[in-house]
Amino acid sequence: MSQPPRRPATFKLDDPDVVLLPPAEEAGRAQRGKVHVTPEPEPTPPAVILETAPLLPRRSLRWGPLFWGSLGGIVLLGLGLGLTNLVEDLFNRSTALGAVGLGFAAAFAVALLAIGLREIRALLRLSTIETLHLRASAVLASDDRVEAAAILRELMRLAHGNPRLAHARAVLQSHSRDIIDGADLLRLAEREVMAPLDAEARRLIITAAQRVSIVTAVSPRALVDMLFVFAAAARLIRQLALLYGGRPGLLGLIKLTRQAIAHLAITGGLAASDSLVQQMLGHGIAAKLSARLGEGLLNGLLTARLGLATIDVTRPLPFAALPRPALADLAADLMRNREAGTNAGADGKEG
Repeated sequence: MSQPPRRPATFKLDDPDVVLLPPAEEAGRAQRGKVHVTPEPEPTPPAVILETAPLLPRRSLRWGPLFWGSLGGIVLLGLGLGLTNLVEDLFNRSTALGAVGLGFAAAFAVALLAIGLREIRALLRLSTIETLHLRASAVLASDDRVEAAAILRELMRLAHGNPRLAHARAVLQSHSRDIIDGADLLRLAEREVMAPLDAEARRLIITAAQRVSIVTAVSPRALVDMLFVFAAAARLIRQLALLYGGRPGLLGLIKLTRQAIAHLAITGGLAASDSLVQQMLGHGIAAKLSARLGEGLLNGLLTARLGLATIDVTRPLPFAALPRPALADLAADLMRNREAGTNAGADGKEG
């Protein structure tokens, strides 16, 4: 027969009537007139498995940079020696010719130095934007307020020379001392600063895709198509980099092109473009377009996909508060403009 539950009572721990029993002996050693206290076991915290960082492979000598660096050094030495011999020959012929040649050589050296410094500065600026993107991604995960404020100051420095972001800079300046979490501060900066830039980037991509689509559809030569697509892609990459704060030179443009193509390969952008084109052509559009127009549309979509990949590698902030532009939306705009142009051409012919 079960005992009735004991009523709540107060007692002191040093009371002799208080008996401390382990859980296993509670039932067997229960005594009348005594207060039995059974300690509860402390909950055991779950074991924390520390992930050890993987051992990085030892950096070996990279032969590619060594080859190009040594080749560039040999070319510069040969060029310098050739200029020196040329100036000496000019001085041997005439003092005036030697002075003119020396002036041209000095101007060439100064221009070469200025171009080299500009390329280095452009590469450093692109590296700053890439590092800023990685830092912002880390802050969105950690919600660090101090780091977010530092990223915001760096972003304002990059956007200082863009007049279309004057209102966004004023809004962020007004919220600089507000108590806002780090991730929310970056989302606010993205909505204010990146929204107008994303809209302009979308317009640039659609314009470049339309131009490539039209030219490759009417061009009679494949070589002309290749040259035009290459020039349009390089121009689009440079425009997007300038829009988001980068100022790429020749080396910077090569670096951005490599990064965009690598991003396409990693994310499967080419396969997505092919599947999208097959889906669009499978819904009856192939019956309305000729083979050349279909090829032009494919080239335009590939150009648009390259532009989207360039946005991912040149945008200072990752997509968190704003939606990432999708290829399907750009394809719909491209097809809408193509149909509008086709209808306008048909109306012109009828008139």
